[in-house]
Amino acid sequence: MAAATPHGILRLPLNLLQRKEREERIGGRFAFRRLHSVKPSSVVILGCSSSDVINCSPVSGGCVLGVREIRERCSKWQWKGLYNINYFVSSSSPDSPPKTPLLLVHGFGASIPHWRRNIGTLAQHYTVYAIDLLGFGASDKPKDFSYTMEAWAQLILDFLDEVVQKPTVLIGNSVGSLACVIAASESTQNLVQGLVLLNCAGGMNNKAIVDDWRIKFIFPLLLFIDFLLKQRQIASAIFERVRQRDNLKNVLLSIYGNKESVDDELVQIISEPANDEGALDAFVSIVTGPPGPNPAQLMQKICLPVLVLWGDQDPFTPLDGPVGKFFSSLPSQLSNVSLYVLGGVGHCPHDDKPDLVHEKLLPWLAHLAAL
Repeated sequence: MAAATPHGILRLPLNLLQRKEREERIGGRFAFRRLHSVKPSSVVILGCSSSDVINCSPVSGGCVLGVREIRERCSKWQWKGLYNINYFVSSSSPDSPPKTPLLLVHGFGASIPHWRRNIGTLAQHYTVYAIDLLGFGASDKPKDFSYTMEAWAQLILDFLDEVVQKPTVLIGNSVGSLACVIAASESTQNLVQGLVLLNCAGGMNNKAIVDDWRIKFIFPLLLFIDFLLKQRQIASAIFERVRQRDNLKNVLLSIYGNKESVDDELVQIISEPANDEGALDAFVSIVTGPPGPNPAQLMQKICLPVLVLWGDQDPFTPLDGPVGKFFSSLPSQLSNVSLYVLGGVGHCPHDDKPDLVHEKLLPWLAHLAAL
């Protein structure tokens, strides 16, 4: 469920074939092989005492923040004067020179703690913001809200304008990536400085991926599921089954390449917000709603530096599907796009194998800061 395309939690993944482990770098002027040498250092979580400093080694993926700690350090921002949005801020030492802030945007079913393996490493060099999108995590889940990709994109832009107040690099996973793409394509105030897309989704739900023969094959089933979900009692029964811990763990195991990353803490991160009031309504609205803009229609508008990281064992947006093929072709068409294929990695690269993500992300961010 974490960061997966919504319909995927109601069916078996489309492609569970094991691929040969590999890592492939595809060009673009922002792609690099050499890593920057960074020594282990400390991270300060804003609002913490000195005893809360976290020591970790960058690039190793070994710096993991506790879920409880993340939740205790979160703040609330009111969007449009109506909705409370949960967010987190982490930074390196206040004495460090200011650098471009980063905003982490989770995928479907996930929340801020899904970035627990990344925040500490990134915060050694950057001010890192992470946000719970409306309908997820500890953010509000209004019952009568019509969830759309465009609404989430606007939320991101408003957060940058009102909270961050600096040009920011957006880093998203799955539908979070797509929300970042939409936000970057619509930004008119130089709020976005760069994009990092981790297995970007093709839409808010699978109804967007109409060119994939696998989706065409089950499309009538998806429409039938939409019909069932609009019946309150049936939707409640389906949602109750979906959020059971054993079912969630099985889904997570199917979308992670590194099965060791699917632990009880991850299941807890996904399952707890599903018990909140309004979670069922958000689930139904997202699964049955419009898929939103296609990234193929948006990427041509974006001139910012873009880093695409793609796990080659993703069953939801596989490399041989239309979304994967589109993003794989971008570096040959757009000089501002760099792509790395990460071997043995599934749909959530940042949590699946964070060391591989940091290995590519940190040098790219360092180069971007030097531009």
